[in-house]
Amino acid sequence: MKRVLPPLVALVALLALNRFLPTVLNPYYFQVLILVGINITLAVSLNLVNGFTGQFSIGHAGFMAAGAYGSAMFTVTWGQKLAAALAAAHVPAPVAQGALLLVSLLLGGGLAAIFGYLVGLPSLRLRGDYLAIVTLGFGEIIRVFLNNLDHPINITNGPKGIGPIDSMHVFGFEMGKRHELFGLDIPPVVNYYFLFLTLVIVSVVICYRLERSRIGRAWMAIREDEIAAKAMGINTRNMKLLAFGMGATFGGVAGVMFAGYQSFITPEAFSLQESIMIVAMVVLGGIGHIPGVIVGALLLAALPEVLRYVAGPLQAATDGRLDASILRQLLIATAMIVIMLLRPRGLWPSPEHGKAAPTPASK
Repeated sequence: MKRVLPPLVALVALLALNRFLPTVLNPYYFQVLILVGINITLAVSLNLVNGFTGQFSIGHAGFMAAGAYGSAMFTVTWGQKLAAALAAAHVPAPVAQGALLLVSLLLGGGLAAIFGYLVGLPSLRLRGDYLAIVTLGFGEIIRVFLNNLDHPINITNGPKGIGPIDSMHVFGFEMGKRHELFGLDIPPVVNYYFLFLTLVIVSVVICYRLERSRIGRAWMAIREDEIAAKAMGINTRNMKLLAFGMGATFGGVAGVMFAGYQSFITPEAFSLQESIMIVAMVVLGGIGHIPGVIVGALLLAALPEVLRYVAGPLQAATDGRLDASILRQLLIATAMIVIMLLRPRGLWPSPEHGKAAPTPASK
């Protein structure tokens, strides 16, 4: 009972909070919460590779781009045709719309998983800085390809991006329209908020269960000592490829959701800066510790929006000589440096197990 009570209380509190959130928050705050949700999903997925397995990947935005572009091209090119074919086969509209969403998620996640497997292959021979360079190159290669695959055959529409992308439908419930529920007027951004909240909960629960499974323990054994793990019979090759594949899959699914929410994507949305921010979330929160990674993602996703209220007065104090966006970046970098100096293992580091307790000083 003691183990069941805290999650139950948290669930009731979450449901109560979500019941009243639409009445007290304006759409801008929901947009910030959606951004936080995307970044939490990306951070916990990267934590599978960087935190649990001890590898070092800094090209995670490339997997997000693969998922986003895969689902966007399918939705724009084949979505309406597939919906018409299902309607001709007398499939109910809610079921057909749910099938389209499921196909988009599977396509985006599967495409990202393939790229994750291909990127994971060098991890069999590389580690540390050398592996980081390979993953960095992958992320930039994806972005450059997306920017240039518009001629001689137009595949990605180049730097102009893909859009408009149809809004998501969850079994007949269109996310891009206003709805009335229990007397409340629910705008589209609130619909997407609850969808992304579901994505975050599912991602965190799966990663939490993986951490405590045989696979998670094998990953941590590889992180601590790969030679010893191999000597104990762990197939380190398959385990590392599995970590890259699963991390990439979550990144691809986050990209699918991002594309559906934005309804328009360009290659510049998946730049190197985005990859570095995801790595910073993992390191700042506490690498290898899911609650810490969530805190890091929450902080770095929300901090730029909070600092809007600080950068404005500072810009006015300098008579407009300093741009507000530059001031925000400066304040974010300063905050990160201070936090890492004070908490070098992160804001909420993973607890250290197996260390002997300090012996009391002898009198």
